[in-house]
Amino acid sequence: MNSLKQYAPATQRNREPILEVLLRVLPSSGDILEISSGTGEHSLFFAPAFSPRLWIPSDPNPIARDSIEAWREESLIDNIQPPININVENSSWEIEKQELNITTIVNINMIHISPWTACLGLMEGANRILPSRGILYLYGPYKQGGKHTAPSNESFDQSLRSQNPEWGVRNLEDVIKVAEEKGLMFKEKVEMPANNLSVIFEKK
Repeated sequence: MNSLKQYAPATQRNREPILEVLLRVLPSSGDILEISSGTGEHSLFFAPAFSPRLWIPSDPNPIARDSIEAWREESLIDNIQPPININVENSSWEIEKQELNITTIVNINMIHISPWTACLGLMEGANRILPSRGILYLYGPYKQGGKHTAPSNESFDQSLRSQNPEWGVRNLEDVIKVAEEKGLMFKEKVEMPANNLSVIFEKK
């Protein structure tokens, strides 16, 4: 089973600073849905800090889900749930059929490696799922005021767009605008390692 495990080197570098922010901003109760969990390494690191609350990983990619499950089975961490298939662009997510008390959605490094419609879908889903005062946490690189915050982010943006013209580092103000249109109020941004930001929204 272990051969299914995937590795993302950036996880080792950013997981501790992200956890520090999550511990400060997340509601004190309720389950946590991670959108676009990728390899599953973040889930493994974060979930124990929030036990006994459930940490629910998800990814639309079956290879990623296999990796998440392989990490989960090996870890024996009891509050990580099996990964579920969520494509944020769908008008309904599988998790909405389940009786869960989700008070937080965590989304790390997705909206720049996906079409803009994925960001719109994420905000729609957060609006449907989160209760009043629920938290949406985003992490990744952003432009601010239409400008890159570092040369490394600009070259990363060019690399993304060369792979897929629908991808790219987003303008923070554009993300905040679509979130607020969906009843998600911008609370704060936190400077993170490697010119990334934590961006926190709260449902009205």
